[in-house]
Amino acid sequence: MKEMNSVSYIRTDTRNNWVTFMFKTKYAYQCFRKQSHIDTCTQAFRDCERFGFEFGNIGFGGNHSHLRVNVPKTYSVMEAEIMLKSRSARAMFEQHPGFRKRYPRGSFWSGYEHHQSIGEQNMQQADDYISKQTEHHKIKIIDDRQTVLSNYSAERGCDKPQLN
Repeated sequence: MKEMNSVSYIRTDTRNNWVTFMFKTKYAYQCFRKQSHIDTCTQAFRDCERFGFEFGNIGFGGNHSHLRVNVPKTYSVMEAEIMLKSRSARAMFEQHPGFRKRYPRGSFWSGYEHHQSIGEQNMQQADDYISKQTEHHKIKIIDDRQTVLSNYSAERGCDKPQLN
């Protein structure tokens, strides 16, 4: 490699390897009906960005997840699947201890997965499908995330109880 004046040469992955994945929960339990579970799983997927993964839309349909991922060339699709599933399962068990009751053996995802390579032409189509999972499966997501208590601070003058 040759030096280019004062700018250092940086190697980057110039190809696209966009893949849509569909992972199903073991025993088809409806684990993704709470927003906290969706947030945990989404964050676990996005933690793989430090390994070069790039994410598009991520959607959840009650008992499965759909995601669009640009897999780096250093990983095969099978290795990417293993990384995504294992990291997200570990995060779910760590942040939601009650999952151990439902999955005592520690297997959160089923063995089933579907992946499909997508190109520039049908990327918008894939994003539309992924983002409309709750409507497609007619699922209502329960927002169970905790709110910050400072948002509900007492008003001035309310520090003394009123006696009737």
